[in-house]
Amino acid sequence: MKYITAIIKPFKLDEVRDALGAAGIQGLTVTECKGFGRQKGQTEIYRGAEYVAHFVPKVKVELVVADDLAEKAVEAIMQSARTGKMGDGKIFVGDVAHVVRIRTGETDNDAI
Repeated sequence: MKYITAIIKPFKLDEVRDALGAAGIQGLTVTECKGFGRQKGQTEIYRGAEYVAHFVPKVKVELVVADDLAEKAVEAIMQSARTGKMGDGKIFVGDVAHVVRIRTGETDNDAI
């Protein structure tokens, strides 16, 4: 099993969700967050005054998938979240040792 975390632009969330659904992914978790990478924040103008927003709004999408779906999920996220501009985000993929569904006690692939 693989744990996939994607940090994406907020306005791309619906496209990513739809692409993952089309790829056969059944569930995910979304968290609103802030951060910065190479773009080092952005300059904003508020009431005529310019200021630097050190942290840019982002969305973190997390999901656990079976090994055979991992590459398909990463490709779906990559294609649907890409704008071609700086700040599109990152995808992190890691291994999951064990999963338990609390309600039924199912484990591992049966639990996801």
